[in-house]
Amino acid sequence: MGFAERLPTGTVTFLFSDIEGSTRLTADLGPERYGALLERHRQLLREGFARNGGREVGTEGDSFFVVFDTPAGALAAAAEAQRALSGTDWPDDAPIRVRMGVHTGEGHVVDGTYVGADVNRAARIAAAGHGGQILVSETTASLGGDRLPPGTRLRALGRHRLKDLRPEAISQLDLDGLACDFPPIRSLDERPNNLPTQLTSFIGREREVAAVVALLETARLVTLTGPGGTGKTRLSLQVAAETAERFADGTTFVALASIDDPGLVASAIATTLALPDVGGRSSRDRLVEHLREREALLVLDNFEQIVAAAPLLADLLREAPRLRLLVSSRIVLRISAEQEYPVPPLPLPAARAAVDVLAENESVRLFVDRARAVRADFALDASNAPAVAEIVSRLDGLPLAIELAAARSRLLPPAAMLARLENRLDLLEGGMRDLPERQRTLRGAIAWSHDLLEPAERRLFARFAVFVGGAELAEAEFVCGPAGDLGREVLEGLEALVEHSLIRQVERAGEPRFFMLATIREYALEQLAATEERDEVRRRHAIAYLALAERAAPFLTTKDQRTWLDRLARDHDNLRAVHAWAIETGDAGTALRLVRALWRFWQIRGHLIEGRERADAALAMTGAADAGEAYLAALEAAGGLDYWLADFARATERYEALVRIRRAQGEARAIAEALYNFTFTALFGTIDHARARELAEEALGLFHDAGDRAGVAKALWVLGLIARDQDDVATGRARCQEAIAILRNLDDVFLLAWALYTLGQIEARAGNLDLCATLLGEALDLFATAEDQSGFVLVLDGLAILALLLGDRQRAARLAGAVATLEATTGTGLNPANRTVLHVDPSSLRDEADTAAAWAEGRAMSSADAVAYARLGPAARPTQAATRG
Repeated sequence: MGFAERLPTGTVTFLFSDIEGSTRLTADLGPERYGALLERHRQLLREGFARNGGREVGTEGDSFFVVFDTPAGALAAAAEAQRALSGTDWPDDAPIRVRMGVHTGEGHVVDGTYVGADVNRAARIAAAGHGGQILVSETTASLGGDRLPPGTRLRALGRHRLKDLRPEAISQLDLDGLACDFPPIRSLDERPNNLPTQLTSFIGREREVAAVVALLETARLVTLTGPGGTGKTRLSLQVAAETAERFADGTTFVALASIDDPGLVASAIATTLALPDVGGRSSRDRLVEHLREREALLVLDNFEQIVAAAPLLADLLREAPRLRLLVSSRIVLRISAEQEYPVPPLPLPAARAAVDVLAENESVRLFVDRARAVRADFALDASNAPAVAEIVSRLDGLPLAIELAAARSRLLPPAAMLARLENRLDLLEGGMRDLPERQRTLRGAIAWSHDLLEPAERRLFARFAVFVGGAELAEAEFVCGPAGDLGREVLEGLEALVEHSLIRQVERAGEPRFFMLATIREYALEQLAATEERDEVRRRHAIAYLALAERAAPFLTTKDQRTWLDRLARDHDNLRAVHAWAIETGDAGTALRLVRALWRFWQIRGHLIEGRERADAALAMTGAADAGEAYLAALEAAGGLDYWLADFARATERYEALVRIRRAQGEARAIAEALYNFTFTALFGTIDHARARELAEEALGLFHDAGDRAGVAKALWVLGLIARDQDDVATGRARCQEAIAILRNLDDVFLLAWALYTLGQIEARAGNLDLCATLLGEALDLFATAEDQSGFVLVLDGLAILALLLGDRQRAARLAGAVATLEATTGTGLNPANRTVLHVDPSSLRDEADTAAAWAEGRAMSSADAVAYARLGPAARPTQAATRG
């Protein structure tokens, strides 16, 4: 059992401690002397903690983080430790005084330690104390107050705001015979500030808070940008709380949402600072005079509608050299001192994660916390966790959207809420009444930004909604332009929408890519639907992405395949939308051409079932009687998808029809391609080796006569496959080697990988297991480079068989488990047919006592992990003679 498994979960009590003035003591005593005292301190604390049931979670420097099952245990441990420290004869110049904080809350364990708001709260309570003092949270005092250790009592210290901006009733555990009088505890209000008290907890955002705090060390103006609902205001408040002690002259929060005249900004800041209006002096001058010598932080909230007042901020920074500004705005200010920090949505949970993993995701934690506020018995469990994870994912991790959804938990369980999320904006109405109107609905939050746009920017915003999953610049310009119609250049308009936080920009493969969060896109689609140009924009979108698919198709089996496969993957949702548009509008030509262009992408990247469904829908729009080239190409594509799904009956039907039509047309190259395809269903479907060889040899002759070297290589490879299945090692080896020799000089790495795979199987059949491992390894490298999911399935299965032949059952089981996952996720069904080659089925290891655990490990691997494991290579091998048979 690992350490993380020993840590208790559920309701636990945390204790944090550290030595007051440790930095000074280290400097005064020197490392060696201080080190000895530090070790004695650790020994005393550990003894007290251990005797009272404490489990040490972490120790860093002079600090301890310990967890207890009960509040009473934690309080007893703290009291015993303080008595032990007090009873130790420390040197007069080196008194060891330890402060402690105790808090009870939810214990969530991730990666061997506790995480969550309650851990942070416990640490903050400890940090508020002084050496020799034990501070206790309201929760711990309530739960453990009737079971205090002998000779102790709780004394209420009143309510204090800690750095999470929430008031906390703090108590002190007094110990008979020890000092009980301490200075006032260290709270947020030690420095002057007007930071508003928060009634809800601040969930997550540790990385973001740390990043912005670090930026404020060097940048004098930090602007938090992001769309409505991202949590800019709450983040700015938390950063202000974390840094308050750095600003001797205070931290001031200025709410600017109600100001829409840039000329009133100086007055609003002056009013918040309570500067007297005397002598008829301007607000700007009064601000400059007040701030000039002060070390202060101004937190300016909601600056986007008054961005024209940005020069005022530049003036203040010039005149007040110790001033820092933290601004939240949906638009960057564009002044020289500015450091922008785009606030991201909360992280989304991993698909199909376990409940305990989901419980630590920040988006899920926020939902659960806010759901409990309206329904006290709400708890995350196996029955509702998947729905909660899907809800927060559909809401893009936007804090406002999650909070509005969680507020519906009073009436709607997560599954019922999920069913109603199709229209997010209508569901997410009616937030807390004490919020500003724009924050009570997600629609209002987005409309607030939309209303600030210029007319051309609004047109672009609506048109861009047609993109699903974002767009690269070329497609955006074609679909949303031209500039004369739009009113400005598309790139300039996109830049403006990025500045308004309505569109996000990322870099993909060295090119800018623009996208909308799904919640914002829903609002933009409403704007597009309200115009007369919706149909035209969708038509141009279809033209753009059909062109992309057809441009990519010739490269999907070449050395450049990874680049083009990745590009299609980035725009897969756009391509899906085009297919749906073609079906909806009855555009059979577009649907058929899209199937022809995309089928290899669907096969390689593991979308076989979806691809066949789309091919069937496209073919159903026209009949064989009207068969043009687009129909025949789509028919061939559908046959290929059938084959990879191991639906040989349907593949045979389609390929047979294709051969018949191509023979009637009389074009030799097209006939050869149809015969080549038909070979596979004869080989794997009807298992007619003679018929398969006849078809392949005819195809070989036609390819040869046409001077098609790639076609010749294909036909040679399939003849090698046929020989492999008939245990004709010599012929199979010769045909595959001929194919590989040609393919190494061509730009078809896809077929090269399959020829290597086939030759590897043939060499295994011949007993040449080392050579088999080399050939399968090269094939795997080629498939891995392209992220070819179908290739992974068969080659990993081949490597599992090889491991069995080499006597490594554990490795074979892990690989077989990974194959089972890939078969399920991709739909590839060819392994059963391929296992007959070597008469070995590694899938049986799932049910065998000595390999079931290893199979389960493999089953849990991602495709990347499985490939990495396979690349490690076989372990020490037994003699090959012992493994043949």
